[in-house]
Amino acid sequence: MKIELTGKTIRVTGASRGIGKGIAESLGASGAKVAIHFNKNKEAAEQLVKIIGNNSKAFQADLQYPESCFQLFDEVIHEFGHIDVLINNAGVFFMSPLESKSWLDDWNKTMDINLRAAGILSKLAIQHFLKHGGGRIINISSRAAFRGDNPEHLAYAASKAGMVALTKSIARAYGKDGITSFLVAPGWVKTDMNKETIEQFGEESITKDLALNKLTEPKHIAPMVALLASGLADHATGTTIDINAGSYVH
Repeated sequence: MKIELTGKTIRVTGASRGIGKGIAESLGASGAKVAIHFNKNKEAAEQLVKIIGNNSKAFQADLQYPESCFQLFDEVIHEFGHIDVLINNAGVFFMSPLESKSWLDDWNKTMDINLRAAGILSKLAIQHFLKHGGGRIINISSRAAFRGDNPEHLAYAASKAGMVALTKSIARAYGKDGITSFLVAPGWVKTDMNKETIEQFGEESITKDLALNKLTEPKHIAPMVALLASGLADHATGTTIDINAGSYVH
């Protein structure tokens, strides 16, 4: 079954690399116009625009700051007129031991980017969707939201768990307004962000915890996100989709 997204405008945060890039490429291949958010990697974002086509465009914003979240939303609406789908993918993953002097700063920045930004953008999207006949919000969380993480990543796990409640609350509150909401929870994904860890410990140290033989890659996540964005799975609103190669099953 081919996913058809022609005519849809979709915003993806954190789209210049990793999971976000894979999602944006999949959406574009299905015909969507993609608002590609990036923070620092302008060159990669603009290259992605060329690859996707469909009159897509790159938008810069540092989601650590609330005003940047509001500005990003306004810029995309000004450029495209509307959006049909919001995908909250942007996130950070700091190594922050309890004894670290930067622990509180790391905690706050993680919450700001991973959870607060998703909350602000979701609020703005809901208000926009209420005026335009509905829409979809897809939040990219993590298996850490359900099984927890190690002591150095308490903030990451907590921020991703917050996205679970955000997603379910939106689904329950706004379904009759034509707004659906979904959570995708990847496990270990082979991306640039995890490259150092993979190189240090080797893929086998990670795959031994999986039910499958290979690490998950962005290309394994992107088709599910495209399906959710299409509207074909709207009756699964509020659902969590685990894509973690069987490392955690609930």
